[in-house]
Amino acid sequence: MLLPSELDRTVSGLSARTSGILDRALEGTDLSAEDLTWLLGLEGAEADALFAVAHFLRTEAVGCISNFVVNRNINFTNICYNHCRFCAYSRPKSSREAFSLPIEEVLRQAQEAHKLGATEVCIQAGLSPDLDASFYRRLCRMIRRSLPDLHIHGCSPQEVVHWSREVGRTVREYLTELKDAGLNSLPGTSAEILDDRIRAAISPRRISTREWTQVIETAHSLGLRTSATIMYGHIEGYRERALHLLHIRDLQRRTGGFTEFVPLSLVSDSDGALGLTRSLSTSDVLKMHAVARLALGKDLKNIQVSWVKEGLEVAKACLRAGANDLGGTLMNESISSSAGAKNGELMRPCELRAAIRAAGFIPAQRDTLYRIVRRFDDPARDPVDPLDSFPR
Repeated sequence: MLLPSELDRTVSGLSARTSGILDRALEGTDLSAEDLTWLLGLEGAEADALFAVAHFLRTEAVGCISNFVVNRNINFTNICYNHCRFCAYSRPKSSREAFSLPIEEVLRQAQEAHKLGATEVCIQAGLSPDLDASFYRRLCRMIRRSLPDLHIHGCSPQEVVHWSREVGRTVREYLTELKDAGLNSLPGTSAEILDDRIRAAISPRRISTREWTQVIETAHSLGLRTSATIMYGHIEGYRERALHLLHIRDLQRRTGGFTEFVPLSLVSDSDGALGLTRSLSTSDVLKMHAVARLALGKDLKNIQVSWVKEGLEVAKACLRAGANDLGGTLMNESISSSAGAKNGELMRPCELRAAIRAAGFIPAQRDTLYRIVRRFDDPARDPVDPLDSFPR
């Protein structure tokens, strides 16, 4: 492959193994778990070469724009009996901090978001014993009747498995009911690391890798698109991350139903509960996004960075190291902030556009399915969006 001279200089002088892997990535050859594990451990100039190659492949795949979506996140209850060891969000019903929003309040928040320009509402929550199994179906139907053009992105694979059992339906039957009620897509959360040994250690009540995969495959077969995620930076090693990426790649090749891949670094004030002895550096975060770009190639071209997890400065760096999407405005965010994230719960469209430009790209507003709604080539012609004046 003929490369720009600057990239050619960047990838020269590397070890034979690193050079060979990066060359194969540039040629479009599938990388192995061993290749990806090696790349995740790179340091110094070799890590810089990885970032340069990821940036090149990102530009080849999606061009000069970086996306964001105007959306609202609604976590309607923090009551959950799963007690995942990494989760600082969930509370037992007896806790003074426990809450559960009435269905009418969830609708009100969705209506407010729509008036503020949101094209999507993202809904997921804890597994509360006080909710009846028809809650999601009733909620989707209520939102759809009130807001027919609002995209409903909700009900994680964990919730799907739980509530389908509660209502006495198969996963396919339950998802069909939700789709008929107005659900448009699912978040691919509750993936964590798709390795059952790791899952048993950090979240023994979580669904298994097989169950997560079944929900995703079933959703895709019904025409419900999903995101894909990884939660990293706890007890897993580089190899588990690599195998997770290959699992996502293989799933995408079978179904074509993923809209994006979202690396989510662990944020927790109680890391010691997981036996952590390390913390993630900025380089670790950049490598996760860069390696995702090389692993997923053209099969899944959208790599999202979470500004909630990483903050805007690191997120901008990730946009220059393989990522192409800055996520959503959110308006509300409870899970990461409960765990100690310090980056806020709202990012206004004007702030996302400024961050994208500062990273060297052209901002574009997208919808949930990555269709471009508006492109902002000229800062002087930027609109003042309703959400730009929404209070924090």
